[in-house]
Formats: sequence, structure tokens, C-alpha cells
Amino acid sequence: MKADLHNHSYFSDGFLSPTEVVKLASQSGCDLFSLTDHDTTDGIAEAQIEADLLNLNLVNGVEISALWGNMAIHILGLGVDINNDILQTGLEHNQKLRKDRAEKIALGLWRSGIKDALEKTQAFSKTNMLTRTHFAQMLISEGYCKDMKSVFRRYLTGKKPGGIGVHWEGYDDVVKWIHAAGGKALIAHPLRYRMTHTKIKKMLIDFKDALGDGLEVVTGTSTQDEINLSSQWTKDYNLLASCGSDFHGWPNQRLRIGNLKDLPDTDKAIWRYL
Repeated sequence: MKADLHNHSYFSDGFLSPTEVVKLASQSGCDLFSLTDHDTTDGIAEAQIEADLLNLNLVNGVEISALWGNMAIHILGLGVDINNDILQTGLEHNQKLRKDRAEKIALGLWRSGIKDALEKTQAFSKTNMLTRTHFAQMLISEGYCKDMKSVFRRYLTGKKPGGIGVHWEGYDDVVKWIHAAGGKALIAHPLRYRMTHTKIKKMLIDFKDALGDGLEVVTGTSTQDEINLSSQWTKDYNLLASCGSDFHGWPNQRLRIGNLKDLPDTDKAIWRYL
């Protein structure tokens, strides 16, 4: 089973259309694929049309921003009913928070001497959703930074000009949105947050207590040691395991769809439970 269950299109902060992303998944030999745009399912209908043409199994997905304590985390919803009112009401709430954040980021950048940031950033998005990735691409294009790592460090995190925090809904509420839509809730890329392993384990315990279903064990940048560690956590806390590249398709991102290491334990694989 070649699966890639974490990918983005231009309906959030990806570069390509849902059609183009699905074509890449098919060309890479994926048996199972999910489009998981940030806080929106608007691209799934288009993705489904192309998936049907290519005979590719598409899992309806979404990546939802949430809070655990005072930490922002991302929760994947896989196998969701995109017409569910509870899920869509939650996503609309997050979309408004994103709109408010974009305006505040633009104001912060203006105060630091970067004019017309909102208008320039909008040119990098084919929808009304503006994410930090769009601002980062604009700043790189304008010559303020050379790559994503430096632009986030200098402009978009902490107390930097565009470092705007968002009070997302709690992780337990987001799990409820996903379950109301018939999906499985999984913590995306758990080792990417700025947490110690002890803190990650506490998060997983709390997530399990909130009836969360699993975590992403394999990502596009995972080392084998990271995969083994994450896989052990699925056993320790009785959680399901997923895999996804977190593909965005921007020219300066090297990740490719379907280019993933294997899950160590396929008995816990999320696709067995969707």
C-alpha cells in the first residue's frame, strides 16, 4: 500500500490545483491519497473528479489548526463528510481567524517598512485564504529573505513584525468536529512542534483522552529514528498511525508526493480503519 495522506493545494497554502496534485499522486504510484488543505475542504470536489478519472482512491481530508494548552498544533481529519454542518461551521470559524491574522501580519510588516504587504501577498494566492506561507513566499520574492526558514525566523514568528498568534479552538473541540463528520482525528507531524519528547507524550495522552484517533508517524522529512519513535508512541498510547508528505508544491520545496518511508507497523495503519 503506497499512501500519502497529507497534501495541500492552492485552496490553502499549496501552489498547485487539486487536479494537478491528484495527477502527481497518480504518477507517483499512490494507491491511497488525501488532500488536506488548511481549515478548508473546498478543493476536494475538484480533486475527486480527477481521482475518479485516474482510478485513484481519494480520502476526504482537512488539516485543522487547534490549541493544546497555549501551543498551536495541527490535527488531520481523514475520511470526513465534507457536507457535515458541524465540521463546516468550525472551519468557517478558523477561516475568519486566518483572515484576521493576515490583516494583522500585513500591519506588522507595514510598521517594519514593508509596504502593501497584503496586496502583494494576495497575488500569491488563488483564493481569499492568506496563510503565513503566502506571506513568506511574498517576502522571498521581494528579496527580504532567501528561503522559508530565514523568513519565518526574521519576520513571522515570536515577537517579529509578523509574529501574530491566533487563539484557535481547543484540540478537544476540533476532535469533536472531525468525529461529527465521521472522520478520524490525528495529530500532524508531532515532532515538528517546539516540544520536548516529555511534552509530546503529555500531548498524546491528552489527545487520547479527548478520543483522538492517531498521529502522523511518517512525514516527508522524517528520519528513520523519528519514525521508530513515533511508531513506538502509537503502541504506548494505543493510537493509529498515518503517513503523509505534507506536500505544498512550491518551487522552493523539494518534497515529492508519495516519496515516503514505510510505516513500521501496518496493523495500526489508519487506512485499515477508514
